[in-house]
Amino acid sequence: MRLLFLHNNFPGQYARIIRHLAGRKGIDILAVSRAGNRQTSPVRRIDYEPHRSASEKVHPALRYTEEAVIRGQAVYKALAPTRAKGWRPDLMLAHSGFGDGLFLKDLWPDARYMPYLEWYYRAYGSDASFFDRRAKDPNVELRIRMKNSVILQDLAAMDWGQSPTQYQKSQFPGVFHGRMSVLHDGVDTDYFSPDARETFTVGSHVFRHGDPLVTYIARGMEPYRGFPQFIEAVSLLQRMHAGVHAIVIGEDRIAYGPRDKASYKQWALETFRPDLGRLHFLGRQPLAVLRQVLRVSAAHVYLTAPFVLSWSMMEAMATGALIVGSDTEPVREVVDDGRTGLLVPFFEPRRLAERLLEIIAAPERFEDIRRRARALMLERYDRRELCARYVRLIEAVAAGGRPRPNGGAPVSESARMPEAVIV
Repeated sequence: MRLLFLHNNFPGQYARIIRHLAGRKGIDILAVSRAGNRQTSPVRRIDYEPHRSASEKVHPALRYTEEAVIRGQAVYKALAPTRAKGWRPDLMLAHSGFGDGLFLKDLWPDARYMPYLEWYYRAYGSDASFFDRRAKDPNVELRIRMKNSVILQDLAAMDWGQSPTQYQKSQFPGVFHGRMSVLHDGVDTDYFSPDARETFTVGSHVFRHGDPLVTYIARGMEPYRGFPQFIEAVSLLQRMHAGVHAIVIGEDRIAYGPRDKASYKQWALETFRPDLGRLHFLGRQPLAVLRQVLRVSAAHVYLTAPFVLSWSMMEAMATGALIVGSDTEPVREVVDDGRTGLLVPFFEPRRLAERLLEIIAAPERFEDIRRRARALMLERYDRRELCARYVRLIEAVAAGGRPRPNGGAPVSESARMPEAVIV
C-alpha cells in the first residue's frame, strides 16, 4: 500500500500514525512538506517552496485563497516528477485548509483522498462570534466565508474525511458528515503518566507534587486560549494565597485569532500586575519539560474559545493533572465537570481564581478526579488503540470502502465495511 501524506509542517497531526506505520512491511510512505521545515520523521520526504506570496492587489477576502492556490501549485510541481516515474499512491492524506492538497486529484485522479478536517470557519456560533470580531472588523463575515473556499475544495474532492473531535466535525456543513469519521490523534499515555516523585526547578524554587502550583500551556499567548483571563486570575489568586506560584509554557506570540496587539503578555502584565516573583514564563519547551511541569501541577488551567481542542489538555489529563477548564463546547466533549475535571466560565477570571484557591487549600479532595481523567485517556484516547483504528480506516478507504460515520463518540465506532473490513 502506497500512502502520500501532506502537511506544511510535517509530520504535524500525522506524527503518531507515521511512527506507527513507518517500517511496516508492505507499506510505502511518501511525505510532502514545505521547505525549511526542520522536523524529522522516519519516512522519505519531498519539499515544496511557493514561488511567491499573494499579490498586494488581490481582494482582501481572497488573500488566503490565493496563498493556498500558490501553495497547492508548488506541491503539484514538486510531485510531478514522482508521478512521471510511475509512482502512484493508493491513498492521499493532507491537512486541509492550507492548500497543500488542492491539486492532488489532478495529479492522481484515481487515487483515494482523505483530508484531515481540523476546522471549518463560521462567522456565527463558534470562535468569531464568541469574541464578536465584527466590532473590530466589519468585513469579518466576508473573510470567513471566503477562507472556507479552500476547505470546500477538499470536501468536494475527498473520498472520505477525518476530524479529531465530534465538536470539530460539527462545524463542517452537514451535507458532508456522511463521509467523515471522528478519530482523535491519540495520546501517548505511557509517556504522559503520573509520577508523584517528580520535581521541577525554576530558579531557586523546587516544585514537588502537592505544592501550590498552577500551570498553563499553549502555543502562544492570546485571547483564543484565554491567556488574558488566566493572568488576571493568577493576579487575583496571588492576593488570596501568599504561597501560590504559576508556570506558563508558551511563546510570546499570537498563534490563533486576530493579531490586534503586539504582545498580549506585555499587555496582561501591565494591566493585571501579577507578582512576577511567583509567575514563571518558560517559553517554548520540549515534551520532557511539559511532562515534569504537569506532574507537579496542583491545577492545570486550560481555557479555549469554541475552537480546535489542544493536545496539551489531553496530555495533562493523561499525566494525572487536575484540569480546570473553560466551560466551552470543545472542553465539555472531553471533560465531565466534577468527574474528570472542573469547568469555569471562560470570561470570569474571579471564578477561576476562587476555584484554584479551593484546590490549593485541599488538594486531596480532588485526587479521584485526577485518577478518572487518566482512566478516560487510557480508555478512549490511548494512541495504541487509536493508531490501530487509524490503520483500519486507512486500509478501508484505500481499498475503496466507505466507512460508516460514527454516531458521535469521541473515537470512531467499529463499523462493518462492504469488504468486511472492521473500522
